[in-house]
Amino acid sequence: MNNKQQIINLEGITFRYPGARENVIDNLDLKFFSGSRIGLIAPNGSGKTTLFHIIMGLLKPDAGRIEIFGQPVSREKDFEKVRRRIGLLFQDADDQLFSPTVLEDVAFGPLNLGKSKEEAIDISRKTLAFLGLSDFEERITFKLSGGEKRLVSLATVLSMEPEVLLLDEPTTGLDNHTREKLIEALNSLDLAYIVISHEYDFVNAVAPEIYKMENGQIFHDEELQIHIHEHVHRYGREPHKHG
Repeated sequence: MNNKQQIINLEGITFRYPGARENVIDNLDLKFFSGSRIGLIAPNGSGKTTLFHIIMGLLKPDAGRIEIFGQPVSREKDFEKVRRRIGLLFQDADDQLFSPTVLEDVAFGPLNLGKSKEEAIDISRKTLAFLGLSDFEERITFKLSGGEKRLVSLATVLSMEPEVLLLDEPTTGLDNHTREKLIEALNSLDLAYIVISHEYDFVNAVAPEIYKMENGQIFHDEELQIHIHEHVHRYGREPHKHG
């Protein structure tokens, strides 16, 4: 029996963009519980970003039922409450960053949630420190590199102290060092999350449950699990131990 709280319940979700011939999301079901960490291996065009936008109420499905934190949601007012509890990391960091400096960007969310200026700055500084970005406070946002923007975008989400994270291709633009830093940060968080990526190794490093998304649906794939295992271990068929 699963005693965990059901956070997201999608039933029969279908979505087609205007003018398109086929559904990008096609009768999709998804159940996601507290404490879970799910990785979705998804190529471009699989509907992954659309899925996250439907969960956040940024897109309205053509059919199906959405229940979040035990409550049915369909109206904009319903999703306003959802967005206070679920943090979305957009695929494109430029969609998330708009303030002149990094500290202003990271503090925007807490301020919008009703924190005082002092509280917002304190939360923002702690969040930046957690991600190893303490010296970024006064950096000009639009002058950051792609990888730096990615981490700052994550900081803007974490500063809102969400209960759940939806991470859309979080390794985009990251070099190997920054990628490892992101893996370490995600593994140290006490948060449930769904991470979408096309990078097998990254998903395997941050999510114990791995699924694939294709043709507008989500599948568990044992062959995918085996492929990831052998991809990580060059000598995967030889006896070895996991720490």
